[in-house]
Amino acid sequence: MIFPCEKAVWYHLPQIRADLAIELVKTGMTQSQAAKKLGVTPAAVSQYIHKKRGMQLQKSRSYRKEIEIAVKKICEEAELDDLHQIVCNCCHLLQKEEKEVK
Repeated sequence: MIFPCEKAVWYHLPQIRADLAIELVKTGMTQSQAAKKLGVTPAAVSQYIHKKRGMQLQKSRSYRKEIEIAVKKICEEAELDDLHQIVCNCCHLLQKEEKEVK
């Protein structure tokens, strides 16, 4: 039996990180700066950008909106609690979308 949070660690969080990394770099941030903000290596950000990490699935409008909000908060250096909640929301949205596809 695989628990939802276990699946999130293996599949959803890499996707969320990939989407955040891509959007942070689009704002003009360097890969190194984005890596520091996300707590990953610059090599990981490069792999996210080049689609070598994180599944590249079609995402809902609500998921993309959550990513957009998270990127703004990261750029504004918002409280970590706010970002944690947004990432949890993104994860729930991905789980919901996955169920709808099946």
